[in-house]
Order: sequence, then C-alpha cells, then structure tokens
Amino acid sequence: MEVSELKDLSKNIRIDILKMTSNANSGHPGGSLSSADIVSVLFGSVMNYEPGDPKWADRDRFILSKAHACPVLYAVLAETGFFPKSELMTFRKLNSRLQGHAHIKTPGVEMSGGSLGQGLSFGIGVSLAAKINDKQYKTFVLLGDGELNEGQVWEAIMSAKKFELGNLVAIVDKNGIQNDRFTHEAMDMSPLPDKWESFGWDCYEVDGHNITELQKTFNSLDYHNQIPKVIIADTTKGKGVSFMENNPDFHGKAANPEQLKQAIEEIIQSN
Repeated sequence: MEVSELKDLSKNIRIDILKMTSNANSGHPGGSLSSADIVSVLFGSVMNYEPGDPKWADRDRFILSKAHACPVLYAVLAETGFFPKSELMTFRKLNSRLQGHAHIKTPGVEMSGGSLGQGLSFGIGVSLAAKINDKQYKTFVLLGDGELNEGQVWEAIMSAKKFELGNLVAIVDKNGIQNDRFTHEAMDMSPLPDKWESFGWDCYEVDGHNITELQKTFNSLDYHNQIPKVIIADTTKGKGVSFMENNPDFHGKAANPEQLKQAIEEIIQSN
C-alpha cells in the first residue's frame, strides 16, 4: 500500500475500534487507538500473509502480547479480509469469535492472550521454530510499555539474543499509560533504549504515528542477521480522539453514543 492508503487504513481501523467498543460498552479503546498506525503499516505494507489461508505455513506472524488491545487486531484483520467487517459488531458478545482478549479461535490470531508479559516468550518460540525448520517467515510482537514491568519480558529479551533470533522484531507501543495511571508512576523504565541495547538487541526509536517513518524503519531492517530487533514507538494513548488522548480513564472505558459521534467526526477530519 502507498502512504495515503495506509493513512486511510489507520482511519478505518480507528473508527472500527470506536464502534465495536461503544457497541459492546466495553473494551480497551485507548491502547488500541495508540497502536493503529503500527498495525496498519505491518499488515498493509510489511507482512506476508494470506487472509484466505490464515494458517499458511510460510506466513509472517503477528503476536499481540497486549491482548486486551484486541480491538485494533480485530479491526485490521477485518479490514484486510480475514473475516467480514460486520462481525466486528459481535465484539464481546456470547459465542462470538471476537472476545475481550485475543484468542486463536479468531482467524489471523496467533496467540491466546490475557495475562500480560507472555507474548515475547511465545514469539521467541515461533521465531526459533522458523530457524530450526529453515523457514523464512518473520515474527512481530507488539508489547505495551506498561507490560515491560513484567519480569518474564526481560527473561525473553535475554533468550532472543542467546538464540540469535534475527527474524524476531518486538514493537513497544510506548504510550505512557498503563491501566489507571501513567507508566512512570508505576515503574519508570527509562532509559528504555539503553536497556534493550544492553541485552544485545538492535534498537530503533520512531514516531509511532508517522506512517512514512514506520514504513521506512521496518523496510530497513536486516531480517537475515542474528540480532533481534526492537522498535520503540512513541505513541499517544487514545490517539485521534481529543477527549481520549493521554487520558487514563479510557484505558478500559468505551465511548457513549454522543462521544462516539464526536470521536468519529474527529477521526474523519484528521490529516
């Protein structure tokens, strides 16, 4: 996709997120909105996959470690043809494939999630399988910055270097908010790039809402060397909706009908 198409995809994903969470009166819009541009670039420009064959052996893998932000994943999967967009309105309903945390019953979802801190460990297993089986697919793992408080993440970071997983890319959605507070209040992880680099990773810092910068960074990576990569994406929680941006209240709170109308108008009118 061209940059203009990726921007349109991001807008559609944000509108989908707002509609499905509002319809369910539940979900996590804030952290879903912050990662919309990241998944747009990955699914629209970087990853190799077949929507009609979601278990294709040579597909690139996308793992949502912050699984409560599943609205962004469901939205991009629907927008790229894994299942009908109409199914988004079944989000969090009984017997729906689109539950409140991503799970593998949904086409295109690689890992059942819930408890934070486990996605990178899972991604290491997936990447290691590719290396052992001489497969060329790449593995992308999206984490939240608050999630980095989990010790298991740092065990995984060490393991990726040990097993020389150059086909593994972690992306940190660094939106500065976890649950009901700002991340620096819970556990200040700065300087984050220095920490990843000291564990042997190649580290890249980007504006997580700049489509061109994201695309350029992903395309510049050497996926054939033995060094794991991390992209630290500076983002805004609730991006695109004025009353949600940098507002911890909308970590797990959906827009009411009046707010939904305003939010969609703001997304449509954004650049």
